[in-house]
Amino acid sequence: MEHIVLIGNGIAGVTAARHIRKLSDKKITIISAEADHFFSRTALMYVYMGHMRWTDIEPYEHWFWKKNNLELKKAYVSKIDTVSKTLQFKEGGTMQYDKLIIASGSTTNTFGWEGLESDGVVGMVTKQDLEQIKKYAPNNDECPRAVLIGGGLIGVELAEMLRTRNIEVTFLIREENFWDSVLPQDEAAMISRHIKSHGVDLQNNTNLDKIISDEDGKVRAILTKETGQEIPCSMVGICTGVKPNISFLEGSTIETDRGILVNRKLETNVKDVYAIGDCAQQREAIGNRKPVEAVWYTGRMMGETVAQTICGNPFEYNPGHWFNSAKFFDIEYQTYGWVFSDKKEYEAHFHWHHEDDTKCITIAYHKETRAFLGINTFGIRLKHKVFDQWLNEHQKVDFVVKNLKKANFDPEFYTHFETDILQKFQQHQPVNA
Repeated sequence: MEHIVLIGNGIAGVTAARHIRKLSDKKITIISAEADHFFSRTALMYVYMGHMRWTDIEPYEHWFWKKNNLELKKAYVSKIDTVSKTLQFKEGGTMQYDKLIIASGSTTNTFGWEGLESDGVVGMVTKQDLEQIKKYAPNNDECPRAVLIGGGLIGVELAEMLRTRNIEVTFLIREENFWDSVLPQDEAAMISRHIKSHGVDLQNNTNLDKIISDEDGKVRAILTKETGQEIPCSMVGICTGVKPNISFLEGSTIETDRGILVNRKLETNVKDVYAIGDCAQQREAIGNRKPVEAVWYTGRMMGETVAQTICGNPFEYNPGHWFNSAKFFDIEYQTYGWVFSDKKEYEAHFHWHHEDDTKCITIAYHKETRAFLGINTFGIRLKHKVFDQWLNEHQKVDFVVKNLKKANFDPEFYTHFETDILQKFQQHQPVNA
């Protein structure tokens, strides 16, 4: 019987395993050194905040794996011999495979700062990271202040987590405003104000110089690069993004760059070896998408795609129009299509901002053709399906603004702002007939 082995039990690996099982009776083994069972990584923060228990973020009961004949092995793969199709484990022992799917995910991105090895320096990617955060920031007595390095979604999640335990947070970002490498200036400024409103000491244009530890090797402070300011703290959160977790592939014949290089069918350069999820890198980027995408839904889609290939129905990975969502403390964020922080030559933006400073939208469109390109929305929920359809239909910006009500899915009795948005748009630029 053909043996399919998956390295990694995150959303990409487990989706692949589930779909292979739906389509075949192949032997399937899922290997992970992180956790016994698959869990929802995006919900890690809620375990720390007390909103959920660990068992609540495991989508499948423990009997699910045996019932579906999915073998689980808790181990760390230290070496892959693609000639003999053999995995070696750090703990000792080996395993043979017929086809291998690497779904090893991401790891915290660091930049060689002095003091990174100190106790109390944490990331926010894995189960082990969560355990470290619980250890070093259990409450505001044992951790009066934490310093977070770098912006982005991981940083704002960790800031929210710590503030729920009344831990003071200093947040160092190198940009003028939070996440302004992704968000247009008005949006980034609004989110920066919102983060500060939750008691976070957000310091812009500030870089880390080094982490200082005490005589026991525990974090006691950091130094800023620009001014040499020493900020006492009991924990340092490294929130400077993630990178593919592929260090175990050193010395193998599998080609890598930032991630594991794959074609549109998610095949590597080695026959019968595939890569999916955060660790995979498209040899040729798909449209405006980045070659490596550490996004939950793209991992799921890659898992479904590679399962079809493994089971004899090969087709190319096609993630469709870009979309994403997140939450910045109390403000929900969604994006559909493309709204660039630095506008492209052909791109124009329409921006609407509510006076309460917690709601806004930015719509991107083509200057010449007025084609709708994308939308960012903060504090107003909009339907993915509707925007996907409008992007497929190449609708004009004027049509989109006139029909925003069709896309709204805020709960009943919420205030609607479509009339105000349309009036502002009409002042912004005459609406084409």
